[in-house]
Amino acid sequence: MSIVYDAIIIGTGAGGGTLALHLAQAGKNILILERGSFMPQEKLNWDTSAVFLDNRYHTKETWQDKDGKPLHPQQAYFVGGQTKVYGAAMFRMRAEDFGVIQHKGGISPAWPISYSDLEPYYTRAEELFRVHGDLGVAPSVAGGYGSSFDPTEPYHSKKYSYPAFSNEPRMQSIEQDVRSLGVNTFPIPLGLKLNEADPVASKCIRCDTCDGYPCLVHAKSDADINCIRQIMHLPNVTLMTNSRAIRLLTNSTGTEVTAVEVMHSGVRKVAGSASDSANVNADATIDASTATYRAGFFALCAGAVNSAVLLLASANDKHPTGLANRSDQVGRNFMYHQADALLALSTQRNEDSYTKTWGTNDFYFKDSDPAYPFPLGQVQPVGSFHFEMMKGDAPPLTPSFVLEEMKHHAVPWWLTTEDLPDPENRVTLKNTTPLWSESRQPGLGGAHPSGDTGHTNEVEPLTDAAPMRIQLSYTPNNVESFDRLKDRWVDILKRAGHASTSLPLHAYFKKRIPLEGVGHQNGTCRFGDDPKQSVLNTDCRTHDIDNLYVVDGSFFASSGAVNPSLTIIANALRVGDHLLERLH
Repeated sequence: MSIVYDAIIIGTGAGGGTLALHLAQAGKNILILERGSFMPQEKLNWDTSAVFLDNRYHTKETWQDKDGKPLHPQQAYFVGGQTKVYGAAMFRMRAEDFGVIQHKGGISPAWPISYSDLEPYYTRAEELFRVHGDLGVAPSVAGGYGSSFDPTEPYHSKKYSYPAFSNEPRMQSIEQDVRSLGVNTFPIPLGLKLNEADPVASKCIRCDTCDGYPCLVHAKSDADINCIRQIMHLPNVTLMTNSRAIRLLTNSTGTEVTAVEVMHSGVRKVAGSASDSANVNADATIDASTATYRAGFFALCAGAVNSAVLLLASANDKHPTGLANRSDQVGRNFMYHQADALLALSTQRNEDSYTKTWGTNDFYFKDSDPAYPFPLGQVQPVGSFHFEMMKGDAPPLTPSFVLEEMKHHAVPWWLTTEDLPDPENRVTLKNTTPLWSESRQPGLGGAHPSGDTGHTNEVEPLTDAAPMRIQLSYTPNNVESFDRLKDRWVDILKRAGHASTSLPLHAYFKKRIPLEGVGHQNGTCRFGDDPKQSVLNTDCRTHDIDNLYVVDGSFFASSGAVNPSLTIIANALRVGDHLLERLH
């Protein structure tokens, strides 16, 4: 007889990994599906050319943009999802982000919940992902503690449990000089396992290969290390890697999901003991590589783009435009932030190893020009920088030694402005034959071994969408505020004496993050009280189907101007509490 799980969780990123941990630790019988394998722990994790030029850890899928041109997304399909290659900046959204905000580019709509509703879960998320931060003298405010560094920081019911990172010399100098101009700076909250008080016990070695790199020493708090590996061997947990959900099946009335159809790539990999091989094989219904699995509840956590893809691909006679899409909102309102990597060069050398230690929100809600009464956004440094990252933007035939010398005089910055929801910025599917294809990527199937394997050529099969099947249509908005934020920060760096134009190489190299950079994706299945205008209710359950939840960045009603990871994690804990009540 086939196993019927309490819940099936599709995806192991910030949302799926957190939700799986929460349900598993409560003793629920769960199946976790991950389309990729475990990321290999290999020396190439820290190789700049392999990571940024060869895109070793990004999918080989080809999507298309709004004009039908090929789009190569920077998606990571591994256990842990995008958290394997994120920068681990763990910001709470500002309390005001949960309400209506007027931008120059339009309205940022209100969320159906408030900051106070999510605050206890933010605190739990910071504990779970070991976030290092500092509220300064932490003045008492309504609800708990405020920040003496950042006037925009919402209240915390508890102070950070782990201390903030200290500055290295170059960043310390810039921070002091920027503060002398009256700019408020704050320590960036980071999900990195650094122990400055006891370096021998520290997982993090404060290297210069952080941010977009996988962490070779597993010192980055990601959904793989902090969540999945904590539960994968429990008797109530079954983890299947190399296993892509391709369709959700409903009952005859279309009122509940009964099963998920899964395509297994290569040899099926199963970890955990909640299901034995006989039961797994007994579920095969189509051919040797495809199977169906049943559960009482289903949580879709594949990321904002792929969660929408799965719902659209699951259309049936009761849901002809896609599952849970009676509102025609599935796939719409895609957001991923207006973001820019800004490289400031000066005569002063920068030999800091890890630079993402402080930022400013002074322009988050307002411009310094009172004639422009609109929010601009956030400024923070990039964690690490190497000259190879400039090769794609440098003039042709620029010698590497020139770029390397520039690197030693550069400080990289990351600027973020809110991306506003637009129903025409959306994910759609195109009819292609076949619908899926198999590719290969670096990876380790099954349980991840400890330590460096010593191999750099291990590959695992992966089921990809057929080329050009996924269309991501996007037109930028709120651009004027973004351009103003760049101008404000360049001006501050110049006035602080940390950017010079007196020498030929001393300029600003601005690289706009293209649509391929979908790390901050959100909004495609937004939640709300009105079933005509939203896909999910306030518990992230679909309005149309009682046992189907979407628990990743898809639920965002607006994007704010901070990194979304902590909000996704906190919301997964919130939805997990709700699901445990239903599973009681």
